Amino acid sequence: MAFAITQTCCNDATCVSVCPVNCIHPTPEERAFGSTEMLYIDPKACIDCGACADACPVDAILPVDRLTGGQQEYAEINAAYFEQDDARPAPDAAGHGPIFHAWGRPTFDRVLPPDFGPLRVAIVGTGPAGMYAAKDLLLHTPAEVTLVDRLPVAGGLVRFGVAPDHPATRKVSETFAHVHHHPRVRTHLGLDVGTHVTPGELAAHHDAVIYAVGAATDRRLGIPGEDRPGSVSATTFVAWYNGHPEVAADAVDLSAERVVVVGNGNVALDAARILVSDPETLAGTEIAGHALDGLRRSKVREVVLLARRGPEHAAYTRPELLALKHLSGVDLLIDDHDPRISAAVDTAGPGDKAAVLRGVAREAVDWSVPPETADGRRRIVFRFHSAPLEVLGDDATRAVRVTGGAGELDIPAGTVLRAIGYRGVPQAGLPFDESTGTVPHERGRVTGMPGTYVVGWIKRGPSGGIGANRACAAETVGTLLADAVAGALPAPAGSARAFRRLVRRRRR
Repeated sequence: MAFAITQTCCNDATCVSVCPVNCIHPTPEERAFGSTEMLYIDPKACIDCGACADACPVDAILPVDRLTGGQQEYAEINAAYFEQDDARPAPDAAGHGPIFHAWGRPTFDRVLPPDFGPLRVAIVGTGPAGMYAAKDLLLHTPAEVTLVDRLPVAGGLVRFGVAPDHPATRKVSETFAHVHHHPRVRTHLGLDVGTHVTPGELAAHHDAVIYAVGAATDRRLGIPGEDRPGSVSATTFVAWYNGHPEVAADAVDLSAERVVVVGNGNVALDAARILVSDPETLAGTEIAGHALDGLRRSKVREVVLLARRGPEHAAYTRPELLALKHLSGVDLLIDDHDPRISAAVDTAGPGDKAAVLRGVAREAVDWSVPPETADGRRRIVFRFHSAPLEVLGDDATRAVRVTGGAGELDIPAGTVLRAIGYRGVPQAGLPFDESTGTVPHERGRVTGMPGTYVVGWIKRGPSGGIGANRACAAETVGTLLADAVAGALPAPAGSARAFRRLVRRRRR
């Protein structure tokens, strides 16, 4: 019986490197890698060895005969991928199957000469991007690594960005845990570059500095009233239920029956799912205690997902949408206010996102009446082809004015969550591109700043999941090491011991 990859796939391709028969695609050598929602196992080529399941850092790979409930759909999703004309790798000139070049960890040890002395590299940020960079340095060079994070807890996106009911995704942090205990690693938590130490001081004590600071804020709607009380960014909401130390326990008000979430990406679906889930199902997760208490007191009965475009252009991935379809005690509904919506769902091909919405009830919703649910059930309503125009209210949010249908209408709501994407913020001492929310760079090397590098979302923008940082980190570390061999790194003026003394003084 073949294996199948399921919802929590992180796309870091560890499974690809251990598969003996090249049945997992797309591989990092293939053009589609990084653009698909997940990786897929070819059921016709899989030999049921289980190597991929053992290697998967997020427990996303399971035998097909052990899939239960909603997971059973992933057997079909995996198989359907290989029915596409461009999915299966082409044979070589002799007519044989593809020649597989195992994609493992980058062989950076070929870059540094054997007698090259150890580098001292500081990495600012302990999320996945920074930790993949640290692993590459530690595994393939004699580098000494200084990990710096402004928060008192390590983890970055894995700790404060992944929903608590996705424990398998959070499990990827276990693959990074040993890095903090490595003999060539020093970790400084609660140390803010720009407050406790300057970027110049950090650079003066290291051969190179890699910034892995992510995208710390949200994109703005640019409409009147979006800063009104009750209008909250999804970044704040996610940080609230994950216990981020910089977000207050009372930052989210759940006293109204309806919440409007502007956006339809995976973060928007995460927010909707948490809002309507039975709090007792979350009690055994790592959700923050204040958030669990707030959800137990919550009066929310309906969440509206507002999307500017149609279901065929939805930003969420199919696995996240499938998860919503199997929520206990929760109904899904499509507000069928525009004829383009049903047309897109009914004509969607098997692999299209819109096809997943087949079977979901459709009706024209009367927004003038309170949410109607029976037997204590809750509801998620998809409203496509509808853009927000204004958040209405006086000293609190009371409604969202939207476009769609015959004109404009007001959807009553006590809370509005803005979930239209993350955005990087300027970093002390670094150049910044306001249009992209990133630091200008060339293959990870910060423009005009020898010895300074970026990785992750601050490098490429908020795209790609956890696993996408693996290849991103490999590129940046490769650039850093090439610069080291070329003699292009500034020599540090201070020692590692001097930096530790400096940190102790500044944090008193």
